[in-house]
Amino acid sequence: MSHKRIPKRKAAIAIGGVAALGAAAILLPNANASQDNSAGAATPKTLKATGASDLSSQLAGLLGDAFAGSYYDSATQQLVVNVISGDNDNVVVQAEKAGAKVRKVQNSTAELTAAAKVLKTKATVPGTAWSVDPKTNKIQVLADSSVTGAKWDTVLSTVKGLGTNMATVKKTAGSFKTLVSGGDAIFAQTDQGGVRCSLGFNVTASDGTPAFLTAGHCGVAAKQWSDSQDGQPIATVDQATFPGNDFSLVKYDDPATQTTSDVNVGNGQTVQITQAEDATVGTQVFRMGSTTGLHDGSVTGLDATVNFQSETDPNGVDTVNGLIQTDVCAEAGDSGGSLFTQDGGAVGLTSGGSGDCTSGGETFFQPVTAALTATGATLGDGAAGAGAGAGDDTATADPSATAADPSATDGTGDQSGAVDPSATDGTGTGEDQSGTGQDQSGTGQDTGTGADDGSSLTSNH
Repeated sequence: MSHKRIPKRKAAIAIGGVAALGAAAILLPNANASQDNSAGAATPKTLKATGASDLSSQLAGLLGDAFAGSYYDSATQQLVVNVISGDNDNVVVQAEKAGAKVRKVQNSTAELTAAAKVLKTKATVPGTAWSVDPKTNKIQVLADSSVTGAKWDTVLSTVKGLGTNMATVKKTAGSFKTLVSGGDAIFAQTDQGGVRCSLGFNVTASDGTPAFLTAGHCGVAAKQWSDSQDGQPIATVDQATFPGNDFSLVKYDDPATQTTSDVNVGNGQTVQITQAEDATVGTQVFRMGSTTGLHDGSVTGLDATVNFQSETDPNGVDTVNGLIQTDVCAEAGDSGGSLFTQDGGAVGLTSGGSGDCTSGGETFFQPVTAALTATGATLGDGAAGAGAGAGDDTATADPSATAADPSATDGTGDQSGAVDPSATDGTGTGEDQSGTGQDQSGTGQDTGTGADDGSSLTSNH
């Protein structure tokens, strides 16, 4: 995919290559279609991820305080809903009639929210993160390798003070960091040198002009962005939020720029992005980044809080709230890249995490739905119709096809987004352009100790 013909180019969510790790699944037959049961039946419905997300939202409103979260069981393709029923079995009946599998749990949403507030007050130190895990009905607390000594003791004592069966704590050997450096690679120049991020999703701004979403820390780092490393700027940041949230709306400078709402999976094939959807724990998701290409994994937590080390204050914290936690890998340069489902749902924008795509780790994402609401943007090119861009000669992916080249891994060496199907790793030339030398040694595993491996939570503008 070329970025040279801006007015007619396909400025979509370019995927640098089809990674071997689970990538073939994105092009498998769409066999897990929603199968609704007859009205009033108590048997759980078989659902696609999108259907599970919609049902979860409906039940949250229907059950009120009795709703204590939900997750998607990918093995059975069913939505599991946690309920606080007490002696009121009516809430169970309602959830079952709606098509969910019901599980009675101890901790209510209000109690988990209150516990998260305690963590924010007492355990907000660089290198910590926490999110709600509906599978365990607890808050999962993470601390990276920089959290040692008195800081680690503070985390442990705070978790203990929450009470029995309210939270778990795990030490990860990696370091949480924002992943600035390269979906489609986008570039900027700052006083500190070059910066590379990833285009997330093309959108239409509230004034009808073409734009795209990327990470907030990218938009804070630089105002103008190009589609080539040494090229002229083609887009300007309109809104950027970081910390607190992590999203930017970047408008194309040429209002005649035609964009498409799809993901390029290589060999002229694309997967259409049809809607924005909220994440559901247990859902399989795919992440695109120009450094590491396409990788997949699952959503593991919601409403995550991550405390990044501040770039401007050695003793400060850049806290981001409301993130999606996953076990999908990411590396430097993947910031802003798209997180999406096989069914074409836009889910998130890459924010940061620990580890790498060799050893694994945790990665956090800004929800797309929140970014769209805050910016007033809509997915695709609005009235022109998604995918209607002139000069778009890519083909729509055949759902019955397999991966174009299952032997290929990342194929992201070309920073312009071109794919070399014969590439193996392909990341040799996709290094961090910000010159910050990120630590990629984290393994993301549970060490159970407070040992310091020399890593630290850093931000990489």
